Amino acid sequence: MMRCRILGHDYRFRADERTMRWSCVRGCGAGGAKTYPTAADARRYAAAFDHRDREDLGTRAPLIGLFPLRILRAMRRRKSA
Repeated sequence: MMRCRILGHDYRFRADERTMRWSCVRGCGAGGAKTYPTAADARRYAAAFDHRDREDLGTRAPLIGLFPLRILRAMRRRKSA
């Protein structure tokens, strides 16, 4: 899939018993699995890897892609201060 080639895969993680599984939500077929000693470990790692930082969008923006958003937030902070 072209989108995954350009932007990279968008993995989602889940735990099935002791196995953590991941797959790309874009439907390209990429994915895998890893077995852990306990089901609790698998759930913990799946939750940690599946975490999305949507509420921090723009505050820790990458230098290139979201740089304009970072500049806009800095200007707003300066006006309110």
